[in-house]
Amino acid sequence: MGMLEAKEGVCAYVLCRYDLVLVTRCVMINGRTLYTAMVACVLLVLGAEMKAANVVVADSVSRSPLMSVSVFDRNGSFVGVTDKRGRAPYISPAEYPVTLRYLGYKEMTVANSRNDTIFMTETSAELPEVVVESRQHKVLHLLAYIREYSTLSTYTDTVFMFREKMADFMAVAEPGVKYRGWSRPRILKSKSYYHITNSEGVDSVSDVSNHHFSWSDWIGVNGTAEMPRALIDADSATDSVFGRYGAAEIWQRSGDRVSVMVDVLADTLSRRWAPYFNDFFRKNLDFDNFRLRFNYANVTDGEVTPADLVGFTYNIESRGRGRDMFRFNHRDEPFFVTTYAEVYIVDKEYVTVKEARRWEKLKVSTEDFEIIEPAEAPDLQPSIKALIARVDNIDRENIRLAAEVDPNIGYETKNRNFSFPTRAFNLLKEMTGISSIIHRKKQKKSWRDFCREQSKVNNRNLQRSY
Repeated sequence: MGMLEAKEGVCAYVLCRYDLVLVTRCVMINGRTLYTAMVACVLLVLGAEMKAANVVVADSVSRSPLMSVSVFDRNGSFVGVTDKRGRAPYISPAEYPVTLRYLGYKEMTVANSRNDTIFMTETSAELPEVVVESRQHKVLHLLAYIREYSTLSTYTDTVFMFREKMADFMAVAEPGVKYRGWSRPRILKSKSYYHITNSEGVDSVSDVSNHHFSWSDWIGVNGTAEMPRALIDADSATDSVFGRYGAAEIWQRSGDRVSVMVDVLADTLSRRWAPYFNDFFRKNLDFDNFRLRFNYANVTDGEVTPADLVGFTYNIESRGRGRDMFRFNHRDEPFFVTTYAEVYIVDKEYVTVKEARRWEKLKVSTEDFEIIEPAEAPDLQPSIKALIARVDNIDRENIRLAAEVDPNIGYETKNRNFSFPTRAFNLLKEMTGISSIIHRKKQKKSWRDFCREQSKVNNRNLQRSY
């Protein structure tokens, strides 16, 4: 906004925004300037911003808003999720086209921000009913395909990871079975693709990384859960279970399909949906967002079970991944982790306890196992395909030959003493636990030294900034 001219107390101003030029005049009366037309223009502009920010995502049939729809920008970066009213996070025009993903619905690509409401269509793909062959088949084996998008961010660096993997679960179908199984994902095959950028313009890709910032290894298949009473006898219904800080569970039913949206941060009771995070909550790790959504099909009773599970998604935003992350960060600065993942159940089978124990001890060869992408999984975004192509085209042989040995980790094995007394002494330390005690002492010392040195670096940087 700038003044064009001033004559006899009359000023002309121009306001340029959103390709709109508005000229207004203000008059000086008793030493006061009236800006009524200008205020109207500013409100018009702010209204355009609010309109762009309040895009609503809804079901194409029921017209009801969809909560926790994942939004990705044109580069494949995760923008956020819709709130309980279906409102998408603010999306700037430069981020379009955007992609909307919601498990159980067809993926949508939106070219621009002209639409106030976006309708998503439900898919019909689902697993057939699982039949128990005999009374001895009391354990349910589930095979899953997982897509994961995770980002580690600091003030200077960003590490983006896309990962595909196959995992399985072993759920006990009946109470009283003397077998625990496993509800956390057991990884059978995994492929990772990293994109690393920093403030100095470094742009590199890799299929390996020293950073472990994914949350996907801690989210698994839950047991049987009772549905709210309002859903049991209804063909179509929605009900909410409120916690201490808001809606903890939002249940939806349409025929034999049931979904539950869980806000783990809304109440401590919601943590039953993510039991393996209890240790992280006890450590007071900061979570900004923690939402899960489970989809079930062929539901006939008043409860949902692992046998009904079709798939689930989750979005977790946290500050850090625990104390051990100091090993991977060269700066004493906060870092933020965002994980979004989609889990598709591709196969289910009831087995006996004996078969389950045998399968648990089975050593699966990752070379022989293949990643099975289900038909209902949407096509990868162009940016993800480009990342995969960059990683696949890395000339690993020449990089290995050109790399120099780090003198801090390279050594000649012939200089080490492998005599019989030394081997016997090391074995004795392992048996008595002395080695673990020494290792813990060294780890604590390394942590103290790291904090001391980093404090010096921070003080020097602080002095330079002044």
